[in-house]
Amino acid sequence: MLLVILAVKTIACPLQLPASTILIKGYTLTVELAATPAARKCGLSNRFKLPKNHGMLFVFPNLRNRTLWMKDTYIPLSVAFLDDSGKIINLQNMTPLQTEKRYYSSQPVKYVLEVNKGWFDTHEIEIGDTVEMKLPVVINIR
Repeated sequence: MLLVILAVKTIACPLQLPASTILIKGYTLTVELAATPAARKCGLSNRFKLPKNHGMLFVFPNLRNRTLWMKDTYIPLSVAFLDDSGKIINLQNMTPLQTEKRYYSSQPVKYVLEVNKGWFDTHEIEIGDTVEMKLPVVINIR
C-alpha cells in the first residue's frame, strides 16, 4: 500500500519542468525552473539525486520573505535566496527529510536556488554575489 501512495504522490508533481542555464562568478549551472505553485510545492522532493552542476531555480511573481523545508527531499541541498536583481541575500545548507526545520530568507526575495550541498562553498560563492540569468519568455510565472 505504501508503494502505491508514493507512486501517486510522485506522479502529482510536474515530471518535466522548463530548464535554463545561469551563471555565478563564471560557473554555469543548468537549472529546472519552478515557476508555478505546483512546481514550487514539489521542488526537488521525491528525488534521489541531482546531477553535478544542476539545480532548481524557484521563480516567484513577487518579492516576499520565503520559507523552505525538506519534507520528502532525499538530497542534501544548499540554498541561495536571491533578490529581484539576482543578488544572493543569504545561503544555507539543508538537511534531507527534515519535516520540522524551516529555512528562511533573511529579507524579501524573488528567487530561490537549490543545488547539491556544498556547491556554493566549493565554488566560493558568497552573499552579495549575483546570479546572471536570462529566463525563457515561455515560462508562465504564477
